[in-house]
Amino acid sequence: MIRIATAAGAAALIVSSVCIFAPSQARAAVTVFGSGFAGQCFHAAKFGGDIPAGIADCNRAIDTEQLSARDKAGTLINRGVLYMTLDDYASAQRDFEAGVQLDPNLGEALVNLGGVKIAQRHFAEGIADIDRGLALGPEEPEKAYYNRALADEAMDNIKAAYFDYTKAAELKPTWAPPRLELARFTVHPAH
Repeated sequence: MIRIATAAGAAALIVSSVCIFAPSQARAAVTVFGSGFAGQCFHAAKFGGDIPAGIADCNRAIDTEQLSARDKAGTLINRGVLYMTLDDYASAQRDFEAGVQLDPNLGEALVNLGGVKIAQRHFAEGIADIDRGLALGPEEPEKAYYNRALADEAMDNIKAAYFDYTKAAELKPTWAPPRLELARFTVHPAH
């Protein structure tokens, strides 16, 4: 159990969690418009389906389509998301880092880079990347908070994990993963 001081003069809380399973990281796709291979790559990263075919579409988009720097970065990030789905963290990390190089203002690149580092158990590095990504305003910040909560919890920072899961649930109330994680927590007023 950990005591959480909420604010000066406010009641303290006791928060505890019971770890039941190790959830997977949330992945944030980057919107790439168009009907070509880059669009198909985005669709596979965002909605799933045939992952190897999605990676092949990403490869074709990168190799053959004339993409703006932002769309090429987005396509690299989307391919990295697909690699993460296959637990190919080395390839995913390479793509996320390449995406950051092409467009350092794309928050999803850093959020996903943080997620892949968390998957590799480099929790502090993952949190730092996610924090940088959040500062850039990613399209799906709830995924950043969720991944950061996973790292917080793995590092036994239960208080931070609780608040990050809560923030993820507030940002997207219809998304089940943070609500499922929050169900493991018990919050009691401190005496």
